[in-house]
Amino acid sequence: MARIILITGGSRSGKSRHAQALCETMPGQLIFLATATALDEEMARRITRHQADRRQGDWHTVEEPLNLQAVIRGVDPGATILLDCLTLWVGNLLHLQPDMDEDDIDRCAGELLATARNHQGTMVFVTNEVGMGIVPDNEMARRYRDLVGRCNQAIAAAADQVILVTCGMPITIKA
Repeated sequence: MARIILITGGSRSGKSRHAQALCETMPGQLIFLATATALDEEMARRITRHQADRRQGDWHTVEEPLNLQAVIRGVDPGATILLDCLTLWVGNLLHLQPDMDEDDIDRCAGELLATARNHQGTMVFVTNEVGMGIVPDNEMARRYRDLVGRCNQAIAAAADQVILVTCGMPITIKA
């Protein structure tokens, strides 16, 4: 059964850097499960920067925006999987199903968690804490915020450890 860790924080809080450093202390193969897609030049630059950050370690990168369970099932037992990030995954799901609601994301998060729990290694999820800012001015943005919040709650409830990163500093929320 997997050890599940959730690392959350705001944009540019240092959460991905912290997650990567944490994973690099663990034994076994390192798998980076990337959910981002390069929809524009700026996002392509972000992806390239993240890829460069992993060149120091012995990372195997798998890019999959939607079917995370298939990737997790295909990983060797004992490997550490770093999934970065849930926030983009929820956006990818919402893009395919614009009328997605909280029951739908509960089901999706539950399926992801069930698959993650069956992995014989450590599973690290990275996500953004999106609900601490202003209330978005449109329905789709509010739905996205709510779905990410609901997904984060589901993963956090099932996680063995939850870490909030703010200003580059990790704070353990659940040990």
